[in-house]
Amino acid sequence: MGFTLDKVVPWGRSYEEYVAMFDLSEAALRLRILGCGDGPAEFNARLTERGGNVVSIDPIYEFDASQIRNRIAATYETVMDQMHKNQDGYVWNAITSVGDLGRIRMSAMSAFLSDFEAGKREGRYIAGELPSLPFDKQQFDIALSSHFLFLYSAHLSAEFHLQALEEMLRVAQEVRIFPLLTLDGRPSPHLNLVTEHFAKQDFCVSVKRVPYEFQRGGNEMLHIGRGPTHLSTEPCA
Repeated sequence: MGFTLDKVVPWGRSYEEYVAMFDLSEAALRLRILGCGDGPAEFNARLTERGGNVVSIDPIYEFDASQIRNRIAATYETVMDQMHKNQDGYVWNAITSVGDLGRIRMSAMSAFLSDFEAGKREGRYIAGELPSLPFDKQQFDIALSSHFLFLYSAHLSAEFHLQALEEMLRVAQEVRIFPLLTLDGRPSPHLNLVTEHFAKQDFCVSVKRVPYEFQRGGNEMLHIGRGPTHLSTEPCA
């Protein structure tokens, strides 16, 4: 059976959240960026408006804007109900309330939907998913993955994480993953294995504090790079 939209709960984050989650400098934003599992986030739309070079890949891009819009409408209230029930697990600073969260998320997803069909034609939104990417070796400078790897550690094995990260490093010089917590707010059980695996392969591996925290305790990203270049956030040992 192929991928079906009725199994998805679309939830897109804002451009500002992406910049903060991945600690993206102005210099980094001028590089060739790949977003893995971006869903209906507005990062691609906004960065493209600013003259950036970005491609997003996600299985939901198989569908058209109206289908994705309808799925957002069908699941939005369920997501908001869950947020009301679990709001103690979040930090209400930059996002001040559950209502504010709903406004920010809907604004982000609206920006995505307005850009989506044009972006598909331009090759900026591509249907696909980890751990197999339809790109050439080192086609990108940075590959990002938001709220997928590590977050779903209960559903995705350690082997899947290694395969996915190997593939991201095949197509990009540098990888950044956020957050490093699972859905229940605990450190991912796969993190140590992943960091040890890539450190043994002489990658530059570091866990870096970022200027973003919404899920309580979720304020770190994993960075894996190919050495102490201008792209790396931390020097290699």
